[in-house]
Amino acid sequence: MRSIFPLSPRWRRLCAPLLVGALSGCSFAVSASDEEDEHASWPRSWFTEPKTASEVGILEYSQSPMLDGIGLPPVVERLPDDPPVIEPYERIGQYGGKARITLSDAWTFFNWEAALTISADLQNFLPNLAKSYSVSADGKTTSIELRRGLKWSDGAPLTADDFVFTFNHIWMDKEISPVTSRLIQGGRIEKLDDHNFRYVFQEPHPLFKHLIAQYGNFMVDPTHYFRNWHPAFTNREELNERISDRGFMTWMAFVDSQRNARTEDSAEVPTLRAFRVVSRTPIMMRYERNPYYHKVDPAGNQLPYIDRIDAEVILDNSELITAKASTGQLDFAAFALRTQDIPLLKLGERTGEVDVKIWQRLHTSDVVIQPNYNHAEKQLRELYWDRRFRMALSYAINRSEMNEIIYFGRGVPQQASIHPTSVFYDPEYPQRHAQYDPGKSRALMQEMGLVDVDGDGLREYPDGSPLVITMEFLDFETPKAITMELVSSYWRAVGVDLRLKLVDRGLQSARAQAGHMQMTLWHTDFSTDILFPIIPRWWAPIYTGWDSILWNDWVRYYTTDGELGEEPPPSMKEVQRLADELRQAVDPAKRIAAGKAILSQAADNVWTFGTVGLAPHPVVTSTRLQNVIPNGIWGWDNRWTLAYHPATWYFDSPDKGVVAGTSTEERLVANARQRPATEDR
Repeated sequence: MRSIFPLSPRWRRLCAPLLVGALSGCSFAVSASDEEDEHASWPRSWFTEPKTASEVGILEYSQSPMLDGIGLPPVVERLPDDPPVIEPYERIGQYGGKARITLSDAWTFFNWEAALTISADLQNFLPNLAKSYSVSADGKTTSIELRRGLKWSDGAPLTADDFVFTFNHIWMDKEISPVTSRLIQGGRIEKLDDHNFRYVFQEPHPLFKHLIAQYGNFMVDPTHYFRNWHPAFTNREELNERISDRGFMTWMAFVDSQRNARTEDSAEVPTLRAFRVVSRTPIMMRYERNPYYHKVDPAGNQLPYIDRIDAEVILDNSELITAKASTGQLDFAAFALRTQDIPLLKLGERTGEVDVKIWQRLHTSDVVIQPNYNHAEKQLRELYWDRRFRMALSYAINRSEMNEIIYFGRGVPQQASIHPTSVFYDPEYPQRHAQYDPGKSRALMQEMGLVDVDGDGLREYPDGSPLVITMEFLDFETPKAITMELVSSYWRAVGVDLRLKLVDRGLQSARAQAGHMQMTLWHTDFSTDILFPIIPRWWAPIYTGWDSILWNDWVRYYTTDGELGEEPPPSMKEVQRLADELRQAVDPAKRIAAGKAILSQAADNVWTFGTVGLAPHPVVTSTRLQNVIPNGIWGWDNRWTLAYHPATWYFDSPDKGVVAGTSTEERLVANARQRPATEDR
């Protein structure tokens, strides 16, 4: 395989001072108290339920001039009855401008909207589309009350029916989901009226609110649109004909494409997001502001501030995105950037057109190496299942050296474990079997009968057959390729022949879900108290997906109550039982005990191999983009930028927009002198 190091030693020596300077104020081994200090500049309102317009005394609302004179109802009629007020990071912004991003950041430059949302400190779940929510004492019922007057981007009202549709006709539909997710098994949704509904489960599910807050945008869809494309509401033969005319084989594929904005047809789908799709081509997706977006700033300006977005379609090409970001061709870039990109990005700052902010990834390991315990090859399965072999591979990894080479010493060498802010955290878990000890690694494999028979420096199986492991992976988001080149060299030094094979997204998904890969990798998300308690995916056989191959057959057995898959060994059944207890326990002490038992067993058994985590992550903005925090937490668990309110980001260039307000105080005074918000402007 060709060398995949992106930086030569000389280039690294030249750029090291830039990276050290960029990271000089950053703290990486975090605790709850550290985070409080680190995030002291964030608005306190980001940690609590947002106040509403009536609570802060807003009497009149303003809109972007882009929306003037195009036949829309007055802004007061487009907003909910009492809109939530979002405080910007630094100041009230100004309207206007077109943002330049890539499609990979369409989930981060402006976020999705759900009934609940996540607080900036990752500790609480707050009302968003919901006015309020509650969980019953027995943990079986989660009740939601929606804000009055919420609307989709086409002006249609948002009601409980939109949540009922998604639960019953997407999540529970057997054509879309032949195997019901364990997270909603035994559940139902009950509509009480247009603004009140509840999720009811047969067994306790006290943490269902975690799923609503983190994944809730996939729990609501515009019924008035999708009922025209669902066989439960329209004639199937007629539907199939219309689907075929759109170029799709099945109605399920069309619905999935529309829900995820994958084609030019996506422009017709109403949204709750701050921006709506207006067009899509193979090279560009264009968005415009949602005139019915439900949030305002403290001065009564309807958000977002920015009017338009051009998202260039660049798939799985981090190098091109990095080049564009460093040369000022993008207003925001983060998703595809990696730690080793920071020196080049910092050089780009010298142009005065970009600002490189250093956030911290929440991944406890940037690479989590996954053996396939259910692989079809019996000899390989037995090898993986021998704990001595797993320990040997772990001891052979020089994590401290990796931290210096890849992260300039700014990451944390450790296994894949729970985040330090978690109530389940124990500092011993991420260090168990993480010491670099190649002598111990060789001794363990020698004890197993894995010896070098032919003298080529590589070990064979006890029967003399070659011991070769193929690692297939997608190089994206974190420094995966450079990490695996180092791991390959470490393992080869102790006699293990690891072959690396880069694959694209489609092949990764197909081969992982089919269980054909011998070994793959991803990064350790699902590591905070947002997701770990409901989906401990890296530590228990309860999840399978395109990025995971650990134990697909055991997961299928678990999710289908033994109808599919392969029966797990007793030790794995016990871990699955603990995962159920973790998710269902109403008693916090019982929940914590179950979670710690899962993590302790995983640490002791070395189900996966971690490398370096809690690493710096570059977030690049143009110098004209304002209100972006300098020090956020980056990852899937908290949906990257969700809690930092990207709808409040704006451009400060005078020719890009008109001032929406000069200061919070001045705008509030002006509001007090105007007509009530119930009057038309």
